[in-house]
Amino acid sequence: MRILLSNDDGIHSPCLRALHDALCEAGHELDVVAPLTEQSGVGCSVTLHNPLRLYPVQEPGFSGTAVAGTPVDCVKLALTTLLPQPPDLVVVGINNGANKGVDVFYSGTVGAATEAALCGLPAVAFSRPRPELEPPQALARHAASLVDAVDWRCCAGKVL
Repeated sequence: MRILLSNDDGIHSPCLRALHDALCEAGHELDVVAPLTEQSGVGCSVTLHNPLRLYPVQEPGFSGTAVAGTPVDCVKLALTTLLPQPPDLVVVGINNGANKGVDVFYSGTVGAATEAALCGLPAVAFSRPRPELEPPQALARHAASLVDAVDWRCCAGKVL
């Protein structure tokens, strides 16, 4: 499956890297477009008054594009400009901290997934409520197994 992977904790987040590795190990084709820096708490905001700069990130076993902007900017740019075709699924996370209750309204993680859903694509946002207790690799493998367990064709335009 072709997946757009993003987050709100930044392209260098250990959680994003763990999820990237787990999804690749599961056989998925990934495009990574994530914020250059942490963007927690920005919700569904977009950048209006600053230039959106793109930075290629090439490291052993990882490549992606860092955006000097919000998580929603990342999804918008990926879907409208950077990707040659739409992904089958947009995966956002793993967020450092729980996105539950009213926090979902402020979450950049949920904001990015919401943007994908508004564009008619299936999207899922993953979070880890206790970052100090849960290693990202174990959660990433669990997230990848959930990605594989769902028939995403029936979820287009919905955030899960």
